[in-house]
Amino acid sequence: MADQRNHQNPDSKTISVETPQERRKLPNFLLSVKLKYVKLGYHCLISSAKYLVLIPLIGVASAHASTLSIQDVIQLWENLKFNVVSLTLCLSLIVFLATLYFMSRPRGIYLVDYACYKPHQDNTCTREIFMERSGLTGTFTEENLSFQRKILERSGLGQKTYLPPAVLSKPPNPCMAEARKEAEEVMFGAIDQLLEKTGVKAKDIGILVVNCSLFNPTPSLSAMIVNHYKLRGNILSYNLGGMGCSAGLISIDLAKQLLQVHPNSYALVVSMENITLNWYFGNNRSMLVSNCLFRMGGAAILLSNRSSDRRKAKYQLVHTVRTHKGADDKSYGCVFQEEDETKTIGVALSKDLMAVAGEALKANITTLGPIVLPMSEQLLFFATLVARKVFKMKIKPYIPDFKLAFEHFCIHAGGRAVLDELEKNLELTDWHMEPSRMTLYRFGNTSSSSLWYELAYTEAKGRIKKGDRTWQIAFGSGFKCNSAVWRALRTINPAKEKNPWMDEIHEFPVHVPKVATIGS
Repeated sequence: MADQRNHQNPDSKTISVETPQERRKLPNFLLSVKLKYVKLGYHCLISSAKYLVLIPLIGVASAHASTLSIQDVIQLWENLKFNVVSLTLCLSLIVFLATLYFMSRPRGIYLVDYACYKPHQDNTCTREIFMERSGLTGTFTEENLSFQRKILERSGLGQKTYLPPAVLSKPPNPCMAEARKEAEEVMFGAIDQLLEKTGVKAKDIGILVVNCSLFNPTPSLSAMIVNHYKLRGNILSYNLGGMGCSAGLISIDLAKQLLQVHPNSYALVVSMENITLNWYFGNNRSMLVSNCLFRMGGAAILLSNRSSDRRKAKYQLVHTVRTHKGADDKSYGCVFQEEDETKTIGVALSKDLMAVAGEALKANITTLGPIVLPMSEQLLFFATLVARKVFKMKIKPYIPDFKLAFEHFCIHAGGRAVLDELEKNLELTDWHMEPSRMTLYRFGNTSSSSLWYELAYTEAKGRIKKGDRTWQIAFGSGFKCNSAVWRALRTINPAKEKNPWMDEIHEFPVHVPKVATIGS
């Protein structure tokens, strides 16, 4: 029989067919192995080391037990009968210590559910509408209108973001009454949806934490919620202001601390920003950038420390890590609300913002890393650190692979440049960055609530499985970098979820151009 293989010269178009014997051969691992698989194997080996140590211990114990005869067992029992008092005391001590241990453990904090507010279609702001309304103010120079156009084209925002009616009116008409309307629409809209999803009554809420950085009326936003929902008189109510885009995670951390000392309680966290009274009408370019990025939005989150809520909760809060770089003057002043030369109030963004954010991120992950990274990554990091600091070796610092610690990443959608840098520095993939980029594209920078739009996107895509870990990370003025780690308690079925993405999730992901064109 002729050979089944066709050995042709390189110019031949005939395909070489492998024999069954060749197909059964293993590949040459020395040639085909890749470094990433070596690293993965190393990680598995170190992570399993604690279980491998148990094998010889169990073997030794089994070997010793096999040498005992029935008479040895009977004699052991006879000896114990004469030491009933000692045995009872030992058992009592063990029970006491076990009880003390379980009582002193932190309470489990569960995220029952959350809701993200989706503004009405009338609030839609395309790039063209944004430029038209900016021109109608009559306060911006032609050069600064052109500057805003350029920023908007490179921002990563799409054509369906939202602005409040006061900003979209012709001409814009920001005032206190309109700002209150925006706050009520966003907060009450999110809370109504949350209470409907969870079935929890407003009277059952014992802790309320509201954060909004730039709009702080009197009575406070938390008082507005207490009044509207007629919350109980002994509610623990807090209103956080001036803490920037990372205030949402600060609110989560505060609620966590309160739930540790108040048993059987629900905590409601509301995160939002108010656009109406914080639109900048001057010509300082460092203050004009925020006009192009910030959009209308908000989220309401229900936390519980009741063990009975674990069955219906979505996530458990595993860690919160807060880092503050405010002691450094450059960090403190890189996001600063002040008056420009014409006494117009705005928020100035420093050119040092990216460098400051990088330092804050470094401080945060240095704290977070040891408590979330597998032992393999910690050993690699430590070995590299010793080689550089002790032995003065000229090698690159080792960047831990956080993809081994988390399945999902929710990075504050502050702007395209921020997301690009974090993707590069944390060595994340397009898949990991997709929730953040799509949130920026669809809703813009909704300040502290953006993390929840990102988590909602991940759920709508059907990505959340039981046991998955999600890392939320946000930056804020001051300068702060805060993290929260959640573990999924169940697989999330997107068909049963109500969130702002569900009606259009099939449209994403889309290709987000680095530079978009704005029609005339």
